[in-house]
Amino acid sequence: MTCVFCKIINRELPASIVYEDDLCIGFLDIHPINDGHVLVVPKEHQPRLTQVHGKTVGHMFLVGQKVLKALEQSDIRCEGANLFLSDGAVAGQEVMHSHLHIVPRYRGDGQRTGYTHSDEVPRKRLDEIAGTIKSFL
Repeated sequence: MTCVFCKIINRELPASIVYEDDLCIGFLDIHPINDGHVLVVPKEHQPRLTQVHGKTVGHMFLVGQKVLKALEQSDIRCEGANLFLSDGAVAGQEVMHSHLHIVPRYRGDGQRTGYTHSDEVPRKRLDEIAGTIKSFL
């Protein structure tokens, strides 16, 4: 298998592991946004979040919460955090193995989330979009 995360999980590549259990592993990102940037990765290889087992998805976020609590209690400057998951290449996913980013944030760190606000969308259009989504749930 050529997936870098699978190689880390199988101990074929080194990683600075901060958490591990039967479902997930958490390790430091080698290209961190800030010190303490952790990736929470399901051990089962699935490229997209919709392919990850529901139990594992929920567990990823519980692990993310544990990691964030540890960051807040540590000497790492963590006044807040961004938790995000880029799902698919068009969304900026670089490693095609689903993973959750835990990025410690602090005042003046110079980082941005990358989001820009659009103009306010009329309620009628929002309701149409909501209806479309609801019809598939």
